[in-house]
Amino acid sequence: MLQVEKVNQFYGGSHILRDLSFEAKLGEVTVVLGRNGVGKTTLLKSLMGLVPIKTGGIRLDGRDIHKLTPYERVRLGVGYVPQGREIFGRLTVEENLRMGLASKPGGTPVPGELFELFPVLKQMLHRRGGDLSGGQQQQLAIARALAAGPKLLILDEPTEGIQPSVIKDIGRVIRLLADRGTMAIVLVEQYYDFAEELADQYLLMERGEIIKRGRGENMKAEGVREAVSI
Repeated sequence: MLQVEKVNQFYGGSHILRDLSFEAKLGEVTVVLGRNGVGKTTLLKSLMGLVPIKTGGIRLDGRDIHKLTPYERVRLGVGYVPQGREIFGRLTVEENLRMGLASKPGGTPVPGELFELFPVLKQMLHRRGGDLSGGQQQQLAIARALAAGPKLLILDEPTEGIQPSVIKDIGRVIRLLADRGTMAIVLVEQYYDFAEELADQYLLMERGEIIKRGRGENMKAEGVREAVSI
């Protein structure tokens, strides 16, 4: 579903992403790991079109998208959950979810499945997003990204600042979405145990490069935990 080929990205004179290449397949969770400052969030922003790449290619379902705007990528099937959630605090839960439908025709209903995935959102449909707990806001951010039915879901540290019970709920939803086989998921995560549990494929980054990659079931044997904790 997603093909990234020799992507390079710069901030000023700093070379942030260096010849990054990988694929994310339908039905799989691709986990990107690495210490702070290695370029993980920049990679996700590049996939979403929030920062331009200098060289290389990004293809979604065979189509070159690296020159498209973020809203054009959304229309083609990219969903993005940014670090820090970035929900609209003054809008209600329902209004936030409708923002996720901005690329759809007017009057498109909020998919009922979102409330099956995250029942708490139905209970709080008319509450302002800013009044929700951190975990509830994270669930809202994921549901908003899912509202348009993406083929590629990008999540940037969804467990950050979230209580353990909600982390389990979020992990369950991510696994469920992947197992359906209709979506590719790219997940940046600092919480190693969460990442290891979900990963079908892992990519370990250091200084803007992928220095190790493999299957999720091999992360322990291949010393990934030790590599990210150094």
